[in-house]
Amino acid sequence: MNTMIEVKELQKSFGSLEVLKKVSFSVSPGEAVAVIGPSGSGKSTMLRSLVHLEEITGGSIVIQGKPLVENGKYAGASDIRTITASMGMVFQHFNLFPHLTVRGNLELAPRTLKREKVAAIEAKSRDLLAKVGLADKADVYPSMLSGGQKQRVAIARALMLNPDILLFDEPTSALDPELTGEVLRVIRQLADEQMTMIIVTHEMNFARDVADRIIFMDKGEIAESGTPEQIFGSPRLERTRLFLNQG
Repeated sequence: MNTMIEVKELQKSFGSLEVLKKVSFSVSPGEAVAVIGPSGSGKSTMLRSLVHLEEITGGSIVIQGKPLVENGKYAGASDIRTITASMGMVFQHFNLFPHLTVRGNLELAPRTLKREKVAAIEAKSRDLLAKVGLADKADVYPSMLSGGQKQRVAIARALMLNPDILLFDEPTSALDPELTGEVLRVIRQLADEQMTMIIVTHEMNFARDVADRIIFMDKGEIAESGTPEQIFGSPRLERTRLFLNQG
């Protein structure tokens, strides 16, 4: 089976601080991978490096067979743009534009890129807002929405450009617990539709239910990875057990 994401020996340092230490993993088409681990273990840095929001210090990242960075050397600027355009990213804090309506937030990038006719873009934004349960919010501004609604808008916005891969960086950690479920339902639906995803999350029950594979990161490295049954049921390492027992 071809791989969507291939990461080899990924290294990242801030000065003398090693944030990522030779991290290697791959993601298959349609696979949902949950990345768990304590704060400061390098999860978000690893995720952000996949879309070139962080520059790595060493190693390789290959997306759908195209090298973003090989042995620490990055592709050219236009190649980087093409490769990263195949990925959508959903952030912890939504990052919606407050001066644009919900629909305006969804349609800004596609209109700017002019890949589709305006009517097609408008139809797609309507469809995606319906998909995330917000068809009635198209013309309101982000300030009128709850955190859970904002995050569902952010997911719809990421889907507007037809990404092959979706990356989630702690998508529910800024939300009140009662709003978390509505966001996780949308991500679960995407998993059911075989969207290739990497989800950095602290929601252990969700990771167990939705992910095909769990990666446990600690101190800048992948300590352990496996199926949810294996990681949650019989982890190999003491540090994995200790982390899971904290919850």
